Amino acid sequence: MSPANPIPEMFEIVDEAGKVIGIAPRRQCHGNPALIHRSVHIIVLSRDGRILLQKRAADKDIQPGKWDTAVGGHLLVGEDYETAARRELSEEIGLPASTPLQAVFTLKVRNAIESENVQVFLAVSDGPFQAQASEIDELRFWTWPEIDAALPTAVFTPILTQELAKLRTMPTPQAP
Repeated sequence: MSPANPIPEMFEIVDEAGKVIGIAPRRQCHGNPALIHRSVHIIVLSRDGRILLQKRAADKDIQPGKWDTAVGGHLLVGEDYETAARRELSEEIGLPASTPLQAVFTLKVRNAIESENVQVFLAVSDGPFQAQASEIDELRFWTWPEIDAALPTAVFTPILTQELAKLRTMPTPQAP
C-alpha cells in the first residue's frame, strides 16, 4: 500500500472473559468501547523508588501530551502479554527485552472511548533510556511528593491515576 494509505494496525478483540473473538483495526477499537482489546503497561522504578513516567507525544490519538506509565502498548495479533511487554520495553524506552519483569496486577479499563484489558508489569532500572520519538515527548523520574502535587492538575492519564492508586496499596516492590 502507498504511504498515504498505510496498512492499519490490527488488534485482537476479546470477550469479557479474555477469549479472542475477532480482529479489528486500531482506529475502530479507539472509538468503539464495545471492542475490548488488550494492552500492557510497565511501571519502571529506579533503585531508589522513583517512578519513571513518559509524556505522551502531542499527536497521540488517546490522551496526547499527558503523563503516563513509562511503557505502554497493545498486543499484536497472536501475541501474549509478556511478549508484548518485552517488545514495548525495548521499542519505547530502549531497555533490553531481557530486563526482568514482574506481573503485578490487571486493570479493566472501560470508558466512552475504548475498552482495554491491561496487564501491568513492574521493572526496576536506572537506565539509560532511549525514548521512542514517535510515541514519547519526554521521560523523567518522579517522586511520590511530586506525583501528589501534580494529581489535582490533570496532567496524568486516567489509567496512570488508577495504576498509581493500586501501586500505593502494594508492599514496597522489590527488583524482579
